[in-house]
Amino acid sequence: MLDDVKQWQAQRHAELSAPDSWLGLVGLFWLEPGTNRVGSGDDCLVRLPGGPAHLGDLLWADDAVLWQPVGGAALALATDRDGAPTVVEFQNWSFFVADRSIRLAARVRDRDWVAHRQFDGLDYFDVDPAWRIEAEWQPLSPPLTMEVPNVSGDLKMVEVTHQAVFEVAGQKLALLPMSVGANEAFFVFRDRTSGRETYGAGRFLKANAPVDGKITLDFNRAYNPPCAFTAFATCPLPPPENWLPFAIPAGEKKWRKPD
Repeated sequence: MLDDVKQWQAQRHAELSAPDSWLGLVGLFWLEPGTNRVGSGDDCLVRLPGGPAHLGDLLWADDAVLWQPVGGAALALATDRDGAPTVVEFQNWSFFVADRSIRLAARVRDRDWVAHRQFDGLDYFDVDPAWRIEAEWQPLSPPLTMEVPNVSGDLKMVEVTHQAVFEVAGQKLALLPMSVGANEAFFVFRDRTSGRETYGAGRFLKANAPVDGKITLDFNRAYNPPCAFTAFATCPLPPPENWLPFAIPAGEKKWRKPD
């Protein structure tokens, strides 16, 4: 178990130190229906840190977004709603369109951020097998519909069909997943370490898909949301049902930004 968690921690480090890390984000710009000017000019809704004053336009009509570069052919863009978005690159900058249900935003990244910023890694609690918990995967009848807020104040409706039920020190608890796919379930939770040893808005946890009515919650792999690293992310907040009444000293600690 220790080796597996250490390998996961190494993957986290590689992810956060890569050119496409959350640490490289330099802007989040909410789009308007119609034409959205992109470039370094003061009149651009989507502001790039450098380059031409007018690089092109993002054209948003109905459910479609087109990228129209100055002097070039238009390109239809996929948002991040259903997976990996289309990324537009220019020099060391890139941007893509994030879909937040009723709003769209252009997220701008500096892919050379590592040349002028330092990432010293993350701190973790000691790996503790006691926080690798096998939970019951119980169906909810009827399913529960929740309004899940994010840090930007938007609400997303989430239908929850199951809950992970487990015990800690004789206390029976449940976690509600934010999403469940073919391979994994995704949870957002708070505990008594939140705002102290860990990130104040809570942490994320992914678990392998349930098998035979059981799901394993390994809190040694609890990790900080993107909002812990950048102001340009739109992370979901834990619903009140996932506010755990005790400390979970496992997983990723609060990231401390270098001075």
